[in-house]
This record gives sequence, structure tokens and C-alpha cells, in this order.
Amino acid sequence: MNVSTDAEPVTIIAIGAGNRTNKYLEYAARHPERLKLAGVVEINEIRRRTTAERFGLEPERCFTDYDSFFANPLPADAVLIATPENEHFEPCMKAIEAGYDVLLEKPIAQTLSECCRIEEAARRKGVIVGVCHVLRYHPYFIRIKEIVDSGELGEIISISHLVAVGLDRTTHGFVRGMWRREEITNPMLISKCCHDIDFLLWLTEARCRKLSSFGSLRWFRAENAPAQSAARCIDCPIEKQCPYSAVDLYYNRRDWISNFDIPAGATLEEVILRELRSGDYGRCVFRCDNDVVDHQIVSMEMDNDVTISFSMDAFTLGDQRETHIRLTHGEIDGDERTLRVRKFRGGEERVYDFSGLLEKPFHAGADLLLIEDFVDTLSRREHRFRTAIANSVESHRICFEAERSRLTGQTVTLEER
Repeated sequence: MNVSTDAEPVTIIAIGAGNRTNKYLEYAARHPERLKLAGVVEINEIRRRTTAERFGLEPERCFTDYDSFFANPLPADAVLIATPENEHFEPCMKAIEAGYDVLLEKPIAQTLSECCRIEEAARRKGVIVGVCHVLRYHPYFIRIKEIVDSGELGEIISISHLVAVGLDRTTHGFVRGMWRREEITNPMLISKCCHDIDFLLWLTEARCRKLSSFGSLRWFRAENAPAQSAARCIDCPIEKQCPYSAVDLYYNRRDWISNFDIPAGATLEEVILRELRSGDYGRCVFRCDNDVVDHQIVSMEMDNDVTISFSMDAFTLGDQRETHIRLTHGEIDGDERTLRVRKFRGGEERVYDFSGLLEKPFHAGADLLLIEDFVDTLSRREHRFRTAIANSVESHRICFEAERSRLTGQTVTLEER
């Protein structure tokens, strides 16, 4: 399609107009001279209308489904795909075949085969496919990478990395919500943690040689429901004591409600109460149709003999990542709030305070930096996008193989691609 220059904005079509798209399109709202939304494809009428109004799109630039769009594609440089995970592969392949460059929300697809087919199609058509791995653009994770790459602490020996998902995020997204079932999204490791595996590959600059994984859906199951509990939190006699209460999460605290669409003439309170009484998000966590794991560990051996211990756990109050890197001449440890660097000789210790970034929107600006990098890549082809498809497929391969290891109980050896 059209390739923009530095003198004119990159044009993009948004396929999917939910939370992630709104975050990424903030860049277009702030920098219309660099990025322009040329069209939107969204089945949800409220989201489609809101996006059209925000960016002044005419009706002929708004589509209800991607089949209609690709039957009559609009001229543009690129397509942003942020649909549900089970609808990543098909629109991405259609966009590639139509000649668009693509920015694809993670994860890439639902199978390793589909991920590889997207990579191959992009190579064959000569288009760019970038994947939204925002950790590579986050100031905290960039600082870790800079310290490791400086060589001041020697070479990496081992890494321990924990993804503390947090109860609120877990019950909202992975028990009641969109990511609760593998068949409609992906295994938990792919949906939630492919960011983290990508970060670890970026950090070590090595490929995984061998891995093993263990985990299960341990707690959020029907047999663990308290005897007095009800099918819905709003009707439950023990709701006020339950740490998983939907009433407390959505109605009292008003957390995790950004994806609750408010129809014209309705109020937020009405929408929340309707959800609690009849929607998916009002269900008891022990009486949902979820099947993704609530805890999982992965052990990896890299081809440079670095070992990595990776853990994902839902049962945490915090919602953060904790990393401990052991190197030949020192160590690095942090929890996204504080980063500590210690040398073995001389007692030198440095502490970096990132707590001020916690409340900053757009993942502390990482979402906007990612979009800027994509725009730079399309504007100047010599610029290399930081999370191109070839890099991302490798992190997804590890996640899919870890799931195979978890299900079979066997160690998996990864052959070179």
C-alpha cells in the first residue's frame, strides 16, 4: 500500500477498537502530523462510533467486520490488529496479502504453525509485521538491558523471573473474562507472559535449548466453592468476606471496568449492576467456564548455558514482575518499583527508583514509544522495528513448547528453526 515519508503522516487502519487500540491511537491523537487513522473495523457499534467520532472518520471509513474491509480496502500504509486472540491470524494474513505493513497485538496467533505462517507470508510479500511487546519500550526494562549490555557485571549466569499476575487481574481476565478459555484465546503463558519470554530472550540474546514446565488450574474450580456461596456475587451471602468478590471489584472499587461499554442514555452504575446481575463478570469465580492455569513454572536452558527460572502466579496482591539476574561480577534485582545493582568486589551498590512510573498511563509511556518506533520504521525503511515478527515467533515457540511440556510432563528439546 502507500508508503509515507517523513513529510507526511503514516496512515493506519485499526482492526479492533478496544482498550489496547485506544492506548496505541493516543499517539495519533497527540501527533497527527506523524500518524493518521484512516479507518476503523469494529463489530461493537459503541466502540466503532466512539473511535470514528474521536478521529473524525466518515461513515465510509468505518466497517463492522474485516471481511467487508478487505473486500473494499482503503488506501493506507499499515493495519493495526488488536482483535480477540482467536481473530489475529486471519485478518493478519489478509492484511499481508493486501500489501499492508502490520502492527499486531500480542500474542501473534493461537498455534505455533500460524505464527510461523505469518512470519513466512511477511517475508514473501516483503512487508513489515511488528508485534506489540511493550516491555522492550518500558524505561525500567530498558535500564536492565542497558546494565547487562554494558558488561560492568560480567556475563549472565542465571535469571529468576516472576510474573505476579494479581488476584484482581486474574479474576477479571482469566477466570470471568476474555482470556479464561484456551480455545477462545490461548494458554495462560501465551496470553499473559509472551511479553516476559520475549524480554528474557532480548536480555540473554540466546535461544532456548531445552525446557520443562509444570502448572495447573489449582483453585478456581467448582469443587472449591464455599458451601454457602451463590452462583453470582451480588446474590452471595458470603460476598463481603470473599477476596474474589465481583461486587467489591467493579461496584465498590470501580476497578477493571474500562472494557464495560456504556450505551447512549445509560450510566456506568447501571452497566455495572447489569453485568453483576446477568453478565460474565458477575459470576462466582468457582462457577465459571474457565480452564487456563492459575500457576505455572518453566525452567529453561539456553544455548549459552544460561539457566532461567520463570514463574507465573495468580495468587498475589501485587501486579508486577520481579527479576533477579546473577552475573559473573555482580547481580541485579528489581520489582518494577526499585532496581538494585550490586558488584561483588568493592561493595558498590546502586539503587534506581522507578516508583514514580507506576501511575503513569500507557505503561509509563511504553505504548506510545512502541507506536513511535513503528511509525519511524514505516517512514524510514532503514530503521529496524524493535519487536519484529522474526524475534517474536521465537518467544511464542517457547511458550507453546512449555505448554506441551506441562501437559505431557516431559522435558522438551527445541531444535533450531
